[in-house]
Amino acid sequence: MDDTPLPADDTAAGEALMPGLDLPQTAPDPGYQVLARKYRPSKFEDLIGQDAMVRTLTNAFAAGRIAHAYMLTGVRGIGKTTTARLIARALNYETDTADGPAMTLSEPGRHCDAIARSAHVDVMEMDAASRTGVNDIREILDGVRYAPVSARYKVYIIDEVHMLSTSAFNALLKTLEEPPEHAKFIFATTEIRKVPVTVLSRCQRFDLKRIDREVLTDHLTRICGLENASVDREGLSLIARAAEGSVRDALSLLDQAIVQGSEETGPVTAPQVRDMLGLADRARVLDLLEQALSGKTADALDEIGALYDAGGDPVVITRDLLDYVHAISRVKAAGPGADLGEAADTVQRIAGLAEKQSLAQLTRLWKILLTGLDDVRNAPDALAAAEMTVLRLAAAASLPPPEEAARILAGHPPAARSEASAPSASPAGEAPGKPEPASQAPAHAARTAAPVAPAEAESELPGPRTFEALIALLREKRDIALQSDVERYVRPGAFRPGSFTFQPVEDCPPDLAQRLAKRLQEWTGARWAILADHEVRGGETWAERRQREAEEKLERARQDPAVAEALRLFPGAEIVAVREAPAADGDADEKTTERRA
Repeated sequence: MDDTPLPADDTAAGEALMPGLDLPQTAPDPGYQVLARKYRPSKFEDLIGQDAMVRTLTNAFAAGRIAHAYMLTGVRGIGKTTTARLIARALNYETDTADGPAMTLSEPGRHCDAIARSAHVDVMEMDAASRTGVNDIREILDGVRYAPVSARYKVYIIDEVHMLSTSAFNALLKTLEEPPEHAKFIFATTEIRKVPVTVLSRCQRFDLKRIDREVLTDHLTRICGLENASVDREGLSLIARAAEGSVRDALSLLDQAIVQGSEETGPVTAPQVRDMLGLADRARVLDLLEQALSGKTADALDEIGALYDAGGDPVVITRDLLDYVHAISRVKAAGPGADLGEAADTVQRIAGLAEKQSLAQLTRLWKILLTGLDDVRNAPDALAAAEMTVLRLAAAASLPPPEEAARILAGHPPAARSEASAPSASPAGEAPGKPEPASQAPAHAARTAAPVAPAEAESELPGPRTFEALIALLREKRDIALQSDVERYVRPGAFRPGSFTFQPVEDCPPDLAQRLAKRLQEWTGARWAILADHEVRGGETWAERRQREAEEKLERARQDPAVAEALRLFPGAEIVAVREAPAADGDADEKTTERRA
């Protein structure tokens, strides 16, 4: 045993030691301390983003209205345990000049250091995730009745309290309802809904908010200054976004980001942070969304493949698409002034997309992406699931808006198209200065006030006006594959210029409506609302119609007296085909009939 005498200034400390124990000459080097622990708040002023809670507690302490139990809830890494320890310090705050609960902890109190290190005998911390049973709670309840050893209050901090069993909660209820004056309880949970209402009703509840991205970015900037680290603010913003409001997660990521740079390479850049996080470039994700919504499926698939090759996680890419659809919806609902927290050029692109979509369409896109996110998370091939989600987006974008589809099914012309073509100062669908038909009301009354009749609005739309005209257009354009599908699988329903509803035949290609709408838009320059609806009772397909007409011609030929006589004279003969004869002078109905013996 080393008998080296203690230094003079450590005599008192040495006397307090048990015989045979030596006091180290110097404290051991604790090594590097991660930022999440190094910059853990030591006073309430250090808490960021929780002003409402701090204000409430400050007023309560000042008025002497201190609750006996607190419930802290929020996402992981938001500061629940840290706040619980700060409250425990505030309850037991004691200095040479202060002897009572206080929220101002700028001067360390007698109990502050031990409480912060979870080493105080009167402040007990319990992790309910590992100690869930009723026996664990009984250990606490057995000690509640005894007065604190040195502090003002006995404080029980129970983390992840929602993990307690039902019997453990029941054992806790009576003590929570009538606790001793010297006992305080502080609970923390990430799953507030799993805590029984009977427990919640006996606690003062504080919901710790997620930290706003800009506030968290400013916090990371301050820490970089204290650490003499240089990280681009854009990179810090990426970290704050990835942390999803969690301070601990943000500091852990910052720890990782700082070492991406060095004195030789210079500051850590946003691309380096993006590579570290495995996040896709959000600007490129916006490109991907624009391509999908405009029907450029090949470009969209190339883009998502490039993002994946660059290190983008398919889950994160899909979540970014969700974020953008949400942002577009906010702009659509609240106008271009909606607070999106994005760069100015990004806001401009989002506003442009919002102009092209209705709220109902955006709701449909959101639902597709929400379902797709689950698919991407659970699929054996995440990239394939993400690609299929993008293809579903593209297919949905080519469909008419739900409200327009409802109008088509009701037999009305699409409202959006006529409104889009009308000047703001004129009635919907009316061309300024267009002369009125003579059958209408006098011009001095009709031109300024009367809405345009649906027939007039439809007459201005280019393209076929009947199903027969559509077939003729397909033949003229020589799109053989599309023509064949339309003739075989389409039972025509309501047909108006600009809109067409049909009943698809069994085995109809699922993308037939989208293909037809795309071609009609290319050929006519107008957007067509094509809707395939299994509930519609459509007419004959074109193929069925041709077959029926051929059979009717054969039947008419059989009824012809001359043909009937020929069939009688030549037993076993049958009619093979009926062809229209060239029109003679005054006789357009003459036919020739082929016979086969």
